[in-house]
Amino acid sequence: MARTAGSHSDITGPRVRETALRLFAQKGYAAVSMRAIAAEVGVQAGALYSYTPDKQSLLFDLMESHMSELLAAGKDDTSLPAQERLQAFVAFHIAFHHARPDAVFIAYMELRNLEPANFARIEALRRSYEDRLEEILRAGVAEGVFSVADTKIATLAIIAMLTGVNTWFRAGGRLSIEEVTAQYWEMVRRAVT
Repeated sequence: MARTAGSHSDITGPRVRETALRLFAQKGYAAVSMRAIAAEVGVQAGALYSYTPDKQSLLFDLMESHMSELLAAGKDDTSLPAQERLQAFVAFHIAFHHARPDAVFIAYMELRNLEPANFARIEALRRSYEDRLEEILRAGVAEGVFSVADTKIATLAIIAMLTGVNTWFRAGGRLSIEEVTAQYWEMVRRAVT
């Protein structure tokens, strides 16, 4: 099928991804058809297959892109004391996820819709991110500044707590994102010391 008059692949491809991301976050992966994505983008349904092989590939690509961006953006300066590294992790995690609410929602809520091979690949990327935090916690235990019985459980609990900010925080509310970040850092600090 032909592209809609005036469409361009360098514009339409990113629009397909942006539209799919928004629709999957709003309605859920299972409720969104390729036809609905095409209608929002302004192309014929068959034209979408010039940009993605199928809906599953599109979901996987969105999740993999999010996780790859997260891993590339998050830096850990291992020369710093563990407490400073942990504070930097908390601030980074909240800021990065706050700027991408739809991608975060999909990354957590749509895992169940991935085919097994795609699920395994996303899980490996998530584990890489979790390992960064767990390494910070282990370093803090070794330095004697953290008291954590099980660094893996603490890692998962901290990530869940930090990611939860996206479910309730609204700009223009009682607290700024910076104030929320400061309070979350204090809660994390107290939880591990």
